[in-house]
Amino acid sequence: MQVRGDEYEEFAAARAGHLYRAACLLTAGDTYLAEDLVQETLGRLYLRWGRVSRADNPAAYAQTVLTRTFLAQKRRRSSTERATAVLPETAGPDGDATLRLTLLEALARLPVKDRAVVVLRYWEDRSVEETADAMNTSSAAVRTRCSRALARLRELLGEDLAEYAAT
Repeated sequence: MQVRGDEYEEFAAARAGHLYRAACLLTAGDTYLAEDLVQETLGRLYLRWGRVSRADNPAAYAQTVLTRTFLAQKRRRSSTERATAVLPETAGPDGDATLRLTLLEALARLPVKDRAVVVLRYWEDRSVEETADAMNTSSAAVRTRCSRALARLRELLGEDLAEYAAT
């Protein structure tokens, strides 16, 4: 039992940062919700760690749990509540803050499932089939959502995406 707990702790420590970054993209920059999603994901993984540790790719399993947790959370009626009494912390000086905010704002304007497809396909670099499996949908639906989401992002960011990619 101790070995199992040590394996889980090692896995969680190694993957938590990556899960958090993916969660931040899924939530369009809502860091508090991203932390909650990662916490819930790691809790679910712990409960099933015996099965997860035997999986071919535990990291992909964790990402799938994160995505499904996000989608389930967005279906809840209370998912639109936001605390406003305290202002969020500001980001550090690394990177172009304007670019980051522009991209996060564009992601936030996408429908939830389209945002999840974009994050899984282009941030996680997953195949259409892997994305479909993670979202519990068909490959055709993933391709359709990708096409629509990218068209919407082009509309929001302008046709010349090269200026964003070059930065």
